[in-house]
Amino acid sequence: MQAQMLAPAAVLIAWTLIMLVWMAATRLPALRRIGGLKNAKPGGRGQDLEGVVDDRINWKAHNYSHLVEQPTLFYAVSLIIALLGPNPTMVLVAWIYVAIRIVHSIWQATVNVVSVRFLLFMLSTLALVVLAIRALALTLFADPMVIQ
Repeated sequence: MQAQMLAPAAVLIAWTLIMLVWMAATRLPALRRIGGLKNAKPGGRGQDLEGVVDDRINWKAHNYSHLVEQPTLFYAVSLIIALLGPNPTMVLVAWIYVAIRIVHSIWQATVNVVSVRFLLFMLSTLALVVLAIRALALTLFADPMVIQ
C-alpha cells in the first residue's frame, strides 16, 4: 500500500515538470520576439515579464509557481501517510487531489476563467485537508508501543 500512496505524488512531480517544459516552450519564443535574454536586466526574474509578454504566455508560469506552492504540503502528507498507515481511501483521496490539480493546471494555462480556477483550487484543497487530518491522526494518536 505504501507505493500506491506515493504514486500520486510521483505523478504530480512528473506533471510539474511537464508544466515547466510547457512554460519554457511558450516563454522562450516570446522572449526571443522581444530581444531575448541579452536585454534582461541583471537579477531579473520571471515576474518582470508581467505586462511585457502576452498574459496567455505568463499563465503557464503562474501555474508552474502554483505547483511548487501548495503541493509541497501534499508531498509531505503523502509521505507521512505512506509511512504510517496508508489505506485505499487515502490513496483515492490522493489521486483525486492530483487529478484536480492537473485539471486546474490545464484550465489555468489555457482558459483561465478565475471563478472556475478557484473552484478547482478549493476542491483540491478540500482533498488536501482530508489527507492532512489523516496524517494528524496517524501521528498524534500513534501508539508508541507499536513498532511499524
